[in-house]
Amino acid sequence: MRVLVAMSGGVDSSVAAARLVAEGHEVVGATLKLWGGPQSSGCCSVADVDDARRVAQQLGIPHHVFNLTEDFERDVVDPYVVAHAEGRTPNPCIECNRHIKFERLLERARRLGFDRLATGHHAQVRERGGRFALLRGADAAKDQSYVLSMLGQSQLGAIVLPVGTMTKTQVRAEAASLGLRTAAKPDSQDVCFIHDGEGRDGFLSSRLELHGGEVVDDASGVPLGAVDAVELVTVGQRRGMPAGSTRRYAVAVDVRARRVRVADAARAVVDEVSLVPGTVTWVDRPLADGDEAVAQASAHGRPARCIVRVGGGGGGSGEPVAGTGEDRPVVVCRFHTPQRPVAPGQTLAFYDAADPDAVRGAGIVAGCRRLG
Repeated sequence: MRVLVAMSGGVDSSVAAARLVAEGHEVVGATLKLWGGPQSSGCCSVADVDDARRVAQQLGIPHHVFNLTEDFERDVVDPYVVAHAEGRTPNPCIECNRHIKFERLLERARRLGFDRLATGHHAQVRERGGRFALLRGADAAKDQSYVLSMLGQSQLGAIVLPVGTMTKTQVRAEAASLGLRTAAKPDSQDVCFIHDGEGRDGFLSSRLELHGGEVVDDASGVPLGAVDAVELVTVGQRRGMPAGSTRRYAVAVDVRARRVRVADAARAVVDEVSLVPGTVTWVDRPLADGDEAVAQASAHGRPARCIVRVGGGGGGSGEPVAGTGEDRPVVVCRFHTPQRPVAPGQTLAFYDAADPDAVRGAGIVAGCRRLG
């Protein structure tokens, strides 16, 4: 089998490539050049490209660099900036997976005659009766099924995740036993296009105008303080919010009014999350109205049981569900117990109620219904 391996320069993709070589496949490594600006970490820095190239040399496989900077700017960076300007908090890693790795790169792999595309993600793909299931990785602490939750049957049938059955300790041990230069390399934690020296604040201030705003109590409307930039406040955020005699959390961000509403922990809870029409995708069979599920709102967030309400539309495997209008979200998640608010722009992933390791689908959060 001919396999194109997305080699980020990290230990996971290095071991993924090594395992495929050991299995006897025809393996080619590819590193993506995504960002042309300054960066201090990520998966496409000069150092990462060099690490990937040298690991490929160690494994005796060809290595290529694909320049997808224009695609990355258009589909990941620009929407990230626009979202913040509108008071939303996007997940750029998910959008990179959606548009770049499992769309552009997968298309290129198919065009070049490869049978599969492999990555170093900690998740698992299993075939069940001719259909494909996406499952959590074996290492709960490193599980990346959440950031792959938008994948559908067409992608899952074309990808390989060789380290999904391994723990991170096992990955590093295998890399060390093979003498791979990435064996002890730290994991990348930050957004790849934001430099440590500037941070999110510096990056966004160079691309959009930031505005100061007032902070008011959600219940009384009484002013409590101010923030330097409403565009940088995330729903659910506590840091930087006026505390007083109690901790307060941001529960609403209104960029136009330049106002942030805050509430204490007892009032900063929600029982329902609505998803943006047209953003919902399903791994395979869509959840039906009234189905039980388990929802997760961040990569390592606490799963919460819920009931899914579907207000119309359909949608197949991995395809956006048809919307019914901007004021009527197609899919709503109703929690069994109150949860912390989820920021608009984030991704909510659904897992199977009977098998919480199995991803069912995902969508982008439009808003929450607060109990306070």
